[in-house]
Amino acid sequence: MASPDAPATESRWLAFQHRSFTLYWSARFAATFAVQMVSVAVGWQIYDLTRDPLDLGIAGLVQFLPSLALVLVTGAASDRFRRRTIMAVCLAGEAACALALLALTVGGLTSVMPIFGLLILFGIARAFFNPAASSLVVNLVPAEHLPNAIAWNSSSWQIATIVGPVAGGLLYGIAPEAAYGTALAMFVAAGVLMLAIAPPKQRTSSEPATWETIIAGFRYIRHEKVVLGAISLDLFAVLLGGATALLPVYARDILVLGPWGLGLLRAAPGIGAVLMALYLTNHPIRDRAGIIMFVSVALFGLFTVVFGLTEIVWLSILALALMGAFDMVSVYIRETLIQLWTPDDVRGRVNAVNMVFIGASNELGEFRAGVMAALIGTVAAVTVGGAGTMAVAGLWAKWFPELRKTRHLQGRH
Repeated sequence: MASPDAPATESRWLAFQHRSFTLYWSARFAATFAVQMVSVAVGWQIYDLTRDPLDLGIAGLVQFLPSLALVLVTGAASDRFRRRTIMAVCLAGEAACALALLALTVGGLTSVMPIFGLLILFGIARAFFNPAASSLVVNLVPAEHLPNAIAWNSSSWQIATIVGPVAGGLLYGIAPEAAYGTALAMFVAAGVLMLAIAPPKQRTSSEPATWETIIAGFRYIRHEKVVLGAISLDLFAVLLGGATALLPVYARDILVLGPWGLGLLRAAPGIGAVLMALYLTNHPIRDRAGIIMFVSVALFGLFTVVFGLTEIVWLSILALALMGAFDMVSVYIRETLIQLWTPDDVRGRVNAVNMVFIGASNELGEFRAGVMAALIGTVAAVTVGGAGTMAVAGLWAKWFPELRKTRHLQGRH
């Protein structure tokens, strides 16, 4: 006789019943692992060279600008060409950037300018990779398994953000070349896994490439208030509340932890997020999704304030972990709504816009944090940003009643 927990256990692994999703999940894990290692290594290397928090913000800005500049191209490419192929080509480009960073480090790097140049190329690859990756998952599992797939997809990213920064910090402490070399190997592995996926069914756009078809993603988001509210909430909440770029300052100057401590701080939000993601795979949100999303964003802001003010190591790590946990709830709800409410033939363009918003909230948020830290100090920059995130949650709950009143994670299409 099956145990009472059997149905719940089986439902937790629904997405992995599909071989293509398993390969996809593994490839994204390897790629994200490599990205996190590069991010930690580059952040520490830049701050080591200049001791200027503004340069950490610039590193985020140059990675974001390509996704903004190419938004009309990347989404259209995802809707017109095989998303699996786009991802494999982008992974090859990221591997080339990691190889170049390795070569520069071996040669004795004395300026941050070559790093910024490579980060721009890295940003171009990510600009094409992200819309294709977000859109492809819908083609790999049936619609009824998509919330489970999104939860696992998010956990893949979060697990990599736990392991990747720690590994990057430890390897960088041994030698910067070790961090970049391992990242290179992970990018190559991700590319191999991606090519092993059987070409899935994909409803590609056959419309002529006119201005109207190119901006279809913007037009859809503007008219779909639930999607607009979800995307813009993430943009402004993380734009104000993001503190990741300033973690090298906390690790070196405030908490005095060193490279391994930077890896630990970078991993803490991922620890909280992956625990929450694992919980959501077995306990999906079935009601009051909109309200839960706004409350989670407000709590993300609150614990950002706590992290900004404390100089106690264990409390800093706990606050970062709780930030990650509540951000995970927001990500889970937002991504499920966007993917299920968007038709497949325009999904790439919608996801390209979504990725610009995510990039703005992350990379541009890092630039915001770096500039504010240079002007008013690191602690003030993080604290004010967290308070701003709480204010955004309240304002968006008022301005987007359709999103606030959303109860179930179901699509219209």
